[in-house]
Amino acid sequence: MSGVQTLTVGADDGDQRLDRWLRRQFPQLQQGRIEKMCRKGELRVDGGRVKANTRLEAGQQVRVPPLPSPDKPAPASARSAISDADARMIRNAVIYRDDHIIALNKPPGLPVQGGSKQTRHVDGLAEALRFDAEEKPRLVHRLDKDTSGVLVLARSRSVAKALTAGFRHRDTRKIYWAAVAGAPVPRMGTIRFGLVKAPGMARRARAKRCFASILAMWTAPKAPNTPPATTP
Repeated sequence: MSGVQTLTVGADDGDQRLDRWLRRQFPQLQQGRIEKMCRKGELRVDGGRVKANTRLEAGQQVRVPPLPSPDKPAPASARSAISDADARMIRNAVIYRDDHIIALNKPPGLPVQGGSKQTRHVDGLAEALRFDAEEKPRLVHRLDKDTSGVLVLARSRSVAKALTAGFRHRDTRKIYWAAVAGAPVPRMGTIRFGLVKAPGMARRARAKRCFASILAMWTAPKAPNTPPATTP
């Protein structure tokens, strides 16, 4: 049994729910235990009573009551579950890295997140991308499994929050390139079509067709020594 602890919320941990923050500090804590400590007033933030969903701010003092020691040893790090070949693959995909972000050249066929029968994905392999950081980089946007392209990961919670907001509010500009056969005529134009699932999918997937509108504008490079394209 541990004693009473007073922990300070770090600069990168602000605007985070109390229960999620606690589970990061004490992985052995269950949600029910956290809510019980809140109801009894054992968990306090800056001396005041709180709920499990209370959002913390950087610099606040969290009083944690005595906690039982974990019954079992902590599970082995997820890094040990990544094969050497996968670790090399995901590190070789890094095209840019600084103290704040990592940019990957995501290969086609590799999902960004896990799901049904998806055990090999960028989010899991990100454990091999810690480098000198204390935590693995965080996803801030998505690419489809079969799509290749640049995938940005944040190296801290505060950067992840800022980048996620940028993508959500469309402050971040995303550019998609398409390879085409021949030069488009006219040289500039707009494509507006609905999106549908590709053939060969499961019946349920075919039934759930997506008719969201796609709007794309293109400007094809003009070939040298050729007259400008004309619009019929």
